[in-house]
Amino acid sequence: MLDQIPTAYLFFAAAIVLLALPKGPMRAGLLLIVPIIAAWQIWTMPLGMHYAVPLFGFDLELMRVDKLARVFGLIFSLAAFLGNLYAWHVRDTVQQVAALLYAGSAIGAVFAGDLITLFFYWEGTAIASVFLIWARRTEGAFHTGMRYLIIQIGSGVILLAGVALVYRDTGSIVFETMTLGSLGTWLIFLSFGIKAAFPLLHNWLQDSYPAATITGTVILSAFTTKLAIYALARGFAGTEILIYIGVVMAVFPIFFAEIENDLRRVLAYSLNNQLGFMVVGIGIGSDMALNGTAAHAFAHILYKALLFMSVGAVMYRTGTSKASELGGLYRTMPKTAMFCLVGAASISAFPLFSGFVTKSIILDEAASGGMFVVWLALVFASAGVLSHSGIKIPFFMFFAHDSGKRPKEAPTHMLLAMGLTAALCIAIGVYPAPLYALLPFEVDFTPYTTSHVVGQLQLLLFALLAFGILMRTGIHPPEVRAINLDTDWSYRWLLPRIIRKVATVVSAIWSGTLGFLNRRVKNIITGLYHSHGPEGRMASSWPTGSMVIWISVLLGATLIVSFFS
Repeated sequence: MLDQIPTAYLFFAAAIVLLALPKGPMRAGLLLIVPIIAAWQIWTMPLGMHYAVPLFGFDLELMRVDKLARVFGLIFSLAAFLGNLYAWHVRDTVQQVAALLYAGSAIGAVFAGDLITLFFYWEGTAIASVFLIWARRTEGAFHTGMRYLIIQIGSGVILLAGVALVYRDTGSIVFETMTLGSLGTWLIFLSFGIKAAFPLLHNWLQDSYPAATITGTVILSAFTTKLAIYALARGFAGTEILIYIGVVMAVFPIFFAEIENDLRRVLAYSLNNQLGFMVVGIGIGSDMALNGTAAHAFAHILYKALLFMSVGAVMYRTGTSKASELGGLYRTMPKTAMFCLVGAASISAFPLFSGFVTKSIILDEAASGGMFVVWLALVFASAGVLSHSGIKIPFFMFFAHDSGKRPKEAPTHMLLAMGLTAALCIAIGVYPAPLYALLPFEVDFTPYTTSHVVGQLQLLLFALLAFGILMRTGIHPPEVRAINLDTDWSYRWLLPRIIRKVATVVSAIWSGTLGFLNRRVKNIITGLYHSHGPEGRMASSWPTGSMVIWISVLLGATLIVSFFS
């Protein structure tokens, strides 16, 4: 029976059932059961098309199952399970329903076989996810959510425009590999780029993720950007411009993450950094590069969720995620600190952790393809991520100076979610074969060679040494209370002021024009009254007989015209 139901519908049906259940363990249990059922369906469903419906003359393909879609569908289901386990304590109906609809929309988009179906799910992720931001119920969260929603809905509108143009040009709506040769494909590419947080299109990510609820941020980190990575891999694999876009994505967040005080914003920047590696792999476009992208997306969802979970657990206990207000928490939160270190080691690609066995594939493909500059930039970005995520987050949160805070350890369900995620990060790093077997193409890669291990350890030790020297010499940016504006200053500070200035000028011009027209009309009416009014010049000089004669002439002319017409 499950083969006849699109996976996304399981989540949508569960959202309706949830409303009928009382708040408490029953709802929380439903949130855990649904991703397990979805993962089982995805795992057992044979490859091919399983659910198609006609709509307005189009054949919509709701469940196209292949190996690329399967690996993303499985990790999305796993992320939904872990995120909902972490949020076991939440009794907020808005967050629970939003989590189900968001995960369902993301999984539905992964299995969409046509661009129209993709559009509906694409917008579904935008609408559902914004409630995870609004659920914080602060004025700042409301404004942030509005900005996020405008950008995400805008991405969908651009996608729809691109789909319409592609259909006009080709007569097809099949979601398959495209070439950047028309306005339609460029619009689709731009839509995917907005959701993937391309450079200059990325500020929504750093703006919104830290503004969400503690559990909402964990769930947000799993779906939106990785859905965009999947869409790029499906639609634009081998597009060369993606290589250079990915390099910029991997490198530019390093500086911002180093000076950022809010640790959730640091993780948002490092998310940009890791997406850059995936985008480079898509741009290279070889089978192994796409394998590397899918594998790194799988691993990234886990270790990024683990890092957001650890920061969220600290925020849950202390009320803050500011590095300047934390430190010394390892004394009372040792388990959270240990799990955070696992996430830090994974994102830094230490051997025996998940990031090492996935990121190495992309680096190896760049090197074997003769892309020395690209490879060198990615190596630099790898060192940078160790500094701002692998070291900075656990160091300033759990060690560094003593903040004097002595919070309790994280709740049991949070520790369980972090423990399972940490175990997966280690298991994938130690034994990557099961993950490699899920990838869309045959894997011909051995991560644990002498050159790979020694080269990575040299890089990591150099980055650790550099961090130590910068800290000892005082060159490393201090953790101070500050607000750092990225290019989002253009729409958060500059654009509103420009709009206000323009509105003031336009208002003045409009008021002046209306005043001038009002005066002119008033003068005309006054003039007519003086000349043609009851006491005007025309009335005093025209006798009644003349008026009757002229009325008779006009009436006769009208009758003649009517007769001949």
